[in-house]
Amino acid sequence: MPMTVERAPVLAWIALGANLGDAVASVHAAIRALAALPQTTVWRVSSLYRSAPVQASGPDFINAVVAVLTRLTAPDLLAQLQQLEDRAGRLRPYPNAPRTLDLDLLCYGQSTVRSAALTLPHPRLFERAFVLRPLAEISPERVSAAALQAVASQVIERLP
Repeated sequence: MPMTVERAPVLAWIALGANLGDAVASVHAAIRALAALPQTTVWRVSSLYRSAPVQASGPDFINAVVAVLTRLTAPDLLAQLQQLEDRAGRLRPYPNAPRTLDLDLLCYGQSTVRSAALTLPHPRLFERAFVLRPLAEISPERVSAAALQAVASQVIERLP
């Protein structure tokens, strides 16, 4: 009988955002859904933040960042995230359209990936206050003061 080798868990960071419908409820539901993913445990969850759309129109976004420990591969985790978006009614009528749920895989351990389907770390990670502020809250070692300063002009508010 062949032995199966269990993968060591990897720490991955996921950005969450929504700006259609009850965005706060959508983000909370997505956090619960992440906790229910196979071979995945939620490790840390940031506060919720409100931010204006970046390079887009529509209502303000509700954002957060979640760190998970997962045994899923990066492509498998991405596939799970896309399924959660689909179940939340995510449509993609045009780039940067308002959305019921947006889940972005920011980092997967120390991995660097460049493929048609996935780029890690996320290519716009350091351009967005709505990602850097919540990421700095839960993993301050991953965000430099210079990175936060570079996005300081972007409007973002931590929710109570």
